[in-house]
Amino acid sequence: MNCFYLSAIISPKGVLMEVAKKLVLLILVLMSSVADAQVPKLSANTEISIITCAPGQAEVFLAFGHSAIRVYDPEYGIDYVYNYGVFDFNQPNFYLNYTKGNLLFKLGVYLYPDFLNAYLEDGRWVHEQVLDLSQSQMQAIFKYLEWNALPENQTYRYDYFYNNCSSKVRDVFAEVLNDSIKFDGSYITTNYTIRQLTDLYLTKQPWGDLGIDICLGLPMDKKATPYEYMFLPDYLESGFDHATVRKKEMWVPIVKTKKPFYPPRPETVLKSLIHPWVAFGGLLGLTIAISIYDFRRKKISKGFDIVLFGVTGLIGLLLILLWTATDHQAAAYNFNILWALPTHLFVFAIFRVKSASFLRKYFLGVTCLMALLLISWYFLPQQLPVFLLPFVVALMCRAFTLSRINGKR
Repeated sequence: MNCFYLSAIISPKGVLMEVAKKLVLLILVLMSSVADAQVPKLSANTEISIITCAPGQAEVFLAFGHSAIRVYDPEYGIDYVYNYGVFDFNQPNFYLNYTKGNLLFKLGVYLYPDFLNAYLEDGRWVHEQVLDLSQSQMQAIFKYLEWNALPENQTYRYDYFYNNCSSKVRDVFAEVLNDSIKFDGSYITTNYTIRQLTDLYLTKQPWGDLGIDICLGLPMDKKATPYEYMFLPDYLESGFDHATVRKKEMWVPIVKTKKPFYPPRPETVLKSLIHPWVAFGGLLGLTIAISIYDFRRKKISKGFDIVLFGVTGLIGLLLILLWTATDHQAAAYNFNILWALPTHLFVFAIFRVKSASFLRKYFLGVTCLMALLLISWYFLPQQLPVFLLPFVVALMCRAFTLSRINGKR
């Protein structure tokens, strides 16, 4: 017996409930039909492509490259690029949300020639992978993108490693094609962590690399799966090079052809004048010199210590806030807190304490902690930035000096 008639026999109220459900279903079907009617039907000459843009070195956020989707139908004059990497500085509370880790990006739609020329004029190459999709598969992708580009649907919560402009492109095809697409990750022979993958792209931006490695904690040291490698545009391109799609009950390579576009001139790269090795090496040399001077005169250089330990304490406070007071999941469980002790912020008060015994014990403890950290540097579960080794040695050297001089007072 039909469930509708069964509920009608049981209760008159059941009739109303079933009628309401059917009306809602009818409305949804009608809305879907209207939405389908608003999406043009693509011609047989349509091409859908993955666009990969070269990394740039002018800014840190350009260093990883970019990905997008192109829909090209010459018969109907369609040549759009769907770009998931758009953000608006003018959105309400942008900087506050950015600081808190609530990053809102959106899908933008542009004319492909304009998009292409912008990258070529910046001196960055562009690769286009034309995909071997059936007519129905292309129509489904196009429909999804057009729906996603609507104002009420275009915004998404950005995550550096799991929900960015590259992984969103992958997810569009995974969601729409479902079990009709397969990504073969067997070509990945490395066993990189997310941090190591990030470091690959920051060799020419050591200060940016250092900042990321200081601010982001243990979650960055997770071993990435081949599927997760595709948060980087280069690996997204490789992922599609090794992917297959089901067409007419057959599995075929999803990439049909590749088209490279090269800029008329190379990118202009701004070089940093001072490398972190030079900066922290110089600081270590200065610290040793001041410590020798203080030992000889049996007196500490209070101003130098307030700056050194005060700045270190401020970094520690920042790490604590990123860990506990924001939604930056990658900033949690940060082992950099072992050298960036927030307690150093109390160095101003500590220097006002008349008890030399307290100062001696505090800085002796810091000395031992820095020594243990240096010994275990390469054995910790989190990869700490090597550029900081001279800085941590400087902290240890200065803490030892303070413990010894205060011990003799």
